[in-house]
Amino acid sequence: MSDLWRGNWATRARIATGLALMLYALLHFLNIGLGLFSPTWLQAGQDLRQIFTRNPLGEALLYAALALHAGLALMRLIERRSLRMPLAEAVQYTFGFAIPLLLLTHITYTRIAHEVYAVDDQMGYLMYLIWGTKSALTQTVLLLIVWVHGCIGLHLWLRGRAWWRRNTHLLTGLAVLVPTFALAGFVTESRHLHLAAQNEDTRLNMLDAYNFPDPAEFADLIRIDAALYWGFVVVLGVALTTHLALRLNSRRTSVRITYTDGPTITARLGQTLLEMSREASVPHTALCGGKGRCTTCRVMIEGDVENLPPPSDAEASSLQAVGAAPGARLACQLKPDQPMTVHRVFASGGRAARGPATQGQERTLAILFLDMRGFTARTAGQLPYDVVFLLNRFFDAVVPAVTASGGKVDKYLGDGFLALFETHDTASSAQAGLSAAAGIGRALDAFNAGLAAEGAPPVGIGIGLHLGNVVLGEIGAAGHAPRTLIGDAVNAASRLEAQTKVMKVELLISAAVLEAAGIEPPDGLVSLSLRGVKESLDALPVAKATDAPQNPSS
Repeated sequence: MSDLWRGNWATRARIATGLALMLYALLHFLNIGLGLFSPTWLQAGQDLRQIFTRNPLGEALLYAALALHAGLALMRLIERRSLRMPLAEAVQYTFGFAIPLLLLTHITYTRIAHEVYAVDDQMGYLMYLIWGTKSALTQTVLLLIVWVHGCIGLHLWLRGRAWWRRNTHLLTGLAVLVPTFALAGFVTESRHLHLAAQNEDTRLNMLDAYNFPDPAEFADLIRIDAALYWGFVVVLGVALTTHLALRLNSRRTSVRITYTDGPTITARLGQTLLEMSREASVPHTALCGGKGRCTTCRVMIEGDVENLPPPSDAEASSLQAVGAAPGARLACQLKPDQPMTVHRVFASGGRAARGPATQGQERTLAILFLDMRGFTARTAGQLPYDVVFLLNRFFDAVVPAVTASGGKVDKYLGDGFLALFETHDTASSAQAGLSAAAGIGRALDAFNAGLAAEGAPPVGIGIGLHLGNVVLGEIGAAGHAPRTLIGDAVNAASRLEAQTKVMKVELLISAAVLEAAGIEPPDGLVSLSLRGVKESLDALPVAKATDAPQNPSS
């Protein structure tokens, strides 16, 4: 399962319902924005949208998503043992509970008015109803907080993805554009309607077309609105009261937590370890917001771990995904019920803020190791300037083959380099690696032809090309951490490159690369036992890198 959906059923349900409601809000706001162009476009957009939202199935799914999303938020509030949380999460909670208080009024005067009094609740009806009143302001606020709430949730969910981080500026611009477009459409069409309504006959025709509620019907709608409003206030009050009651009850007992690299605290029983850390202002990394979908809040428990509460399915799955050692637990899931000593695996240093890239991102990519053969013997006795000149000429010749194939050099290693191919999917990454290997072979032939013309001996190379899981992240001291990659696949690629020297070939390609690129493994695969690699690795020796197999359809 993708790490985006890692967690218990409640976490996954909250994500799924949030995405459904975000999509509905986006379509609704774009629909309102059409009022900027013409009333006809505005109504056509609503008619198209209501094909999905006003049929029984679509309506049931929409309101079920709304109820489930709000209900899960209330349950999470009740279960918390501390209200200390990051600012973004606090804004999420505040906006999330403010939305129903404003949305119920909108539902009352549109959907309920339509069902009970046969009001034609098209966009024009609502705009005419609220323009110039306090409700215009409250509904504008509703639009903005719905959108901000959704955008924060989407960002917290996807911020670990490289494509999301790369496009943050574009996505921020689009996020600002959507409510701006909607409000522009609302203002334009509302002013148009009220200008037209200055003509008495036009106004009466409009009211008749909308089947506008009469004073008695409005009085009923006001009572319904008040009942729904105070009903939700009571529900929210019960949730807060339950939360506070559980917190007060938990204070009867406490538990002592000692951090190996920090303070010793006494915390209320019933909290998660992450909540204990936050309440005591102990820095504790938690990239996914404490939902058990990552392991950045991981701790190692010292001493006896047999009597600890067993991990939930979500916690066990996350720990298994990273191969966590025995004694590792997730602070956001573990609720200590006895004194313990813990070590924060990813403790915040407090010196500099670190972004999501610091936490790492797992990808399946092609990795290429290249080494120049006989470099030490070739440069023995040469001046350092001549050595640097030769290396730079060599890299100038072969590295463009990597970049032209969509790869990039991660680091230079003396007379060689490590390259990775961070494309949009695994297949294209493998194909890019094969293309780069063949391109390097052609570039090497041209480079050696130039050396021959100068009377210099040719250069030999060894290339190891492998595909596997790697972790990309910023590794180093805060503020001085370059982005690089680590993982067993990197070691395997390095060992393949070293094996080319033994086999006297220019290139060794792992079977994983060929399979991902959609190439039927040709005859000649060999099984290699490589130092530092747990299992034997099937690979294809290629005497000349120019002959690296390619997928003709790629």
